[in-house]
Amino acid sequence: MEKPKVAIIFTGGTISMSIDPRIGAAIPSLSNQEIMSLVTNIDKFAEIEAINFSTLPGPHIDPLLMMELQQLVVKTVLRKDITGVIITHGTDTLEETAYLLDLTIKSDKPIVVVGAMRNSSELGYDGPSNLAAAVCTAISPHAKNKGVLVVMNNEVNAASEVTKTNTLSLDTFKSLSFGALGIVDNDKVIFHREVIDRQYIPATSIETNVHLIKCAAGMDSHLIKCCVDSNAKGIVIEALGRGNIPPKMLEGIQYAINKKVAVVVVSRCPTGRVLDTYGYQGGGRQLRVLGVIFCGDLPGQKARIKLMLALSLTNDLNTLRTVMENDQYQ
Repeated sequence: MEKPKVAIIFTGGTISMSIDPRIGAAIPSLSNQEIMSLVTNIDKFAEIEAINFSTLPGPHIDPLLMMELQQLVVKTVLRKDITGVIITHGTDTLEETAYLLDLTIKSDKPIVVVGAMRNSSELGYDGPSNLAAAVCTAISPHAKNKGVLVVMNNEVNAASEVTKTNTLSLDTFKSLSFGALGIVDNDKVIFHREVIDRQYIPATSIETNVHLIKCAAGMDSHLIKCCVDSNAKGIVIEALGRGNIPPKMLEGIQYAINKKVAVVVVSRCPTGRVLDTYGYQGGGRQLRVLGVIFCGDLPGQKARIKLMLALSLTNDLNTLRTVMENDQYQ
């Protein structure tokens, strides 16, 4: 029986690192072949094609590189000989890249993003086991039509839902609101639920001049005005609670909207959606009246990615509102 063929696109991250004794810190060092040599018995399950994209740490991956990667993934997933595509990635920005891919790629084939929390010099290096679980997911017929998946620590999460929750734990990637889609157990993927209402934005480029500001008690409009005056095309604000801001930030939001800059509000809380529940000064209802866009339960970093993609297609605030609030592009 012919084995399925999986393309693994290597971008770098901790999964490809080891400790450099000269500086006593982890740096990129492992080749694709060296990483794959540690994934024992994988040849019994699939034929692997390694594709080198970069050897960059997660913090070095920016939105322009994400779009380059997206084009490579699209090209690869369209190949008839490929069953699924895996992307290795640094965990610091993994969820942003995975979400961008999920928003911009339509394919029934499994696309899996994977990384490691420990480098190859540490005891318990998790790269090989995570990569093995990713391969098991990529070849599973049950993983089709589920969008981009993130596989770490034998858990399968949707790119649209998952976030990094801890700086060092192996189970750092969690879907806080709904839990994992499934698990990898005994080399098989078991799904517990489906992803509903997947979003799609047909972007082929990205607007990078979009900023993210986190609210805290007593903040004013200084940062917002700085962004607007630097020709920002969009601003995402991680607001307080249900979607409220300190009243001194109102002037800056009005300034941005008057300049036709899209202002999107999410919550700094790890779970729950924003809504225009409160009517006091700085409350969500006042923001809604001003023209602020509410972006559901997305965290700030993902709302920024979504706004960047949407802005590459339109600057019309009403259309942007439809994209950001209604989870569709018209």
